Amino acid sequence: MESQSTKSSSTSNAGSGDSQTVPAQDVKHLYKQFRKAALESTVRELRKQQYEHVQSQVEILNIPIDNISVSDFLDQLKAGVVFTPNVDHLMKLQKDIDFVRAYSQADFRVCDSQVLLLASKFLGTPIEAKISGSDLFPMFCEHHRHNEHIKIFLLGGKEGVARQAQSRINQRIGRQIIVQAHSPSFGFEQDEAECEKILNMIRQSSATVLVVGVGAPKQEKWIAKHKDQLPNIDIFLAVGAAIDFEAGHKPRAPELVSQLGLEWLYRLVSEPRRLWKRYLLDDLPFLWLILKERFMQLWRKPKGS
Repeated sequence: MESQSTKSSSTSNAGSGDSQTVPAQDVKHLYKQFRKAALESTVRELRKQQYEHVQSQVEILNIPIDNISVSDFLDQLKAGVVFTPNVDHLMKLQKDIDFVRAYSQADFRVCDSQVLLLASKFLGTPIEAKISGSDLFPMFCEHHRHNEHIKIFLLGGKEGVARQAQSRINQRIGRQIIVQAHSPSFGFEQDEAECEKILNMIRQSSATVLVVGVGAPKQEKWIAKHKDQLPNIDIFLAVGAAIDFEAGHKPRAPELVSQLGLEWLYRLVSEPRRLWKRYLLDDLPFLWLILKERFMQLWRKPKGS
């Protein structure tokens, strides 16, 4: 028995030195691991190239915000999903998991709020510029005044508001930069038939940019859910009340009020019944959370540094 075992062992190792035969299933497993690693490496490189615009990011309440100037952002925005975080967004993101999932699909998150600018300075990581949706939309149109590739579909506002905004913008820009406009019904996002109708309208248009202004978190969730069904759209902009402002349907806060970080108060006074709960209940804990985050920074800071 012993000699037979020795013979068998010698035979299996003969002519192969110290090497051993690897079973076929192990080879397959190793190959799959290699392919997975190669694909992950390729994806990382593609994402790195895609997000070269992100010179740096600032985290506020665990939400990364792109730290970029207005001119650099407009120059580098060739494709992708753009969300504009403000205090209300950050508070909703603390408890709405579907909103978090939608936000994770954004390629750009640019600061919408003077209050966030002040908070970033307080936290020791100042954001370079405020790029609110209501500022971004008209600046985007002006930036692409002579770029015939940029054709915009407007989605938002009450009945007739989007078309009014379309008329005013096209007149100001001097060409038909807004190719189509539609004001959806209230609660449209829950009506599959209406959503499909809207998607068909966008697909059949010549638009390469979709601007959605139906309020957060509705607009962000709708874009995240349907963006892959719109192959003709390169850029998605979630702009809140910007369509109403462009149509002249709602007044914007004076520049000085905005610079002082009091635009929320101006809007609250303008629409108290609609906005009091948002600003006086839902968003008020933001101040405490920022103080808490700063305290944690100081607590984690090494002694003597």
